[in-house]
Amino acid sequence: VQLVESGGGSVQPGGSLRLSCDASGYTYSSNCMGWFCQAPGKEREGVAFVYFGGGRTYYADSVKGRFTISQDNAKKTMYLQMSSLKPEDTAMYYCAAALGVSCGDIPYWGQGTQVTVS
Repeated sequence: VQLVESGGGSVQPGGSLRLSCDASGYTYSSNCMGWFCQAPGKEREGVAFVYFGGGRTYYADSVKGRFTISQDNAKKTMYLQMSSLKPEDTAMYYCAAALGVSCGDIPYWGQGTQVTVS
């Protein structure tokens, strides 16, 4: 399994970015997939998760109403549409994939893509 993120960059506050995660070798089913972020000096934290082939989603309170997670099962790609970006969203963003429906068991991680809002 290989997860590869893309789409990060530098934007001004209020701007938008769309992150993509290409998952080769991973079986899309009901498994949990998600996005995590890690800012300098802080722990990695969950941002958004998608379950059951896109039928259920979960968002951290800090991004509710601004970020949207989705997945294209045919393309084996997961997305994170980020809107109304704030400086505090600045972080490295990682794609993650679980072995089952629980995102508490995540063996697969991407290398990360940097998002900078300033």
